[in-house]
Amino acid sequence: MSLPMTEGEGTIAEIKDAMIRKHIPFIEEAGQQGVQILCLQEIFSTPYFCPGQDTKWYESAETIPGPTTDLMAEYAKKYEMVIVVPIYEKHQAGVFYNTAVVIDADGTIVGKYRKNHIPQVAPGFYEKYFFKPGNLGYPVFETRYAKVGVYICYDRHFPEGARALGLNGAEIVYNPSATVAGLSQYLWKLEQPAHAAANGYFMGCINRVGEERPWNIGKFYGTSYFVDPRGQIFAEASEDNDELLVAEFDLNMIDEVRSTWQFYRDRRSETYAELTVL
Repeated sequence: MSLPMTEGEGTIAEIKDAMIRKHIPFIEEAGQQGVQILCLQEIFSTPYFCPGQDTKWYESAETIPGPTTDLMAEYAKKYEMVIVVPIYEKHQAGVFYNTAVVIDADGTIVGKYRKNHIPQVAPGFYEKYFFKPGNLGYPVFETRYAKVGVYICYDRHFPEGARALGLNGAEIVYNPSATVAGLSQYLWKLEQPAHAAANGYFMGCINRVGEERPWNIGKFYGTSYFVDPRGQIFAEASEDNDELLVAEFDLNMIDEVRSTWQFYRDRRSETYAELTVL
């Protein structure tokens, strides 16, 4: 979801508060429906500010734990729901990451993933101005309901990390995104089903909808979806509406698929060394 803005509309704190409040009804609805794992969109508590290079957005970054993760932890505990919370992380003065925090169903922070691949494409995507590349590898988090991995937006163009998440034991990989119509849209339903099939896990693919002002980078095309270990999309949201997409995952399918497609047995890691030096 997006929050339409005009230049000078509110302080950073007011904008963050409005973004978070817009998500609360959906978080509540998820909890009331008995959702066990919920993932929000990339840097969910702010607009996607990377089309510009305005230092004021540094003010929106916060520590982990911090006010936003503390609030999300309350909802996680209230509904016994794992929540993947993508936020703008302030590690220290002048050091910022595009991060997703995984909060377990008891409200405790299990860990975090920092976006590894940072795009810098003019005009419209000046992410290196705001984010350092991640330095935590490709962790998988043991939650109450499943082993969860996270890949963030641009990461999805890189199969190496997707494989690493599988090797590290992920059963579900979530990819929170802020992606607009254009050059890469056709890849949205190509790459992530391929990752799911190649690695034998589920993926949750989350994208914004609408337009954000004053930036003029086009429309976030939504189309969030879930894909199973066979690479088949089994639930999909619209392009235009703020909505909660809910589906059931049968984790037993992972064993079934991997017993058919023995990619982990047959991979030849000793032949791939050059991939790390090229």
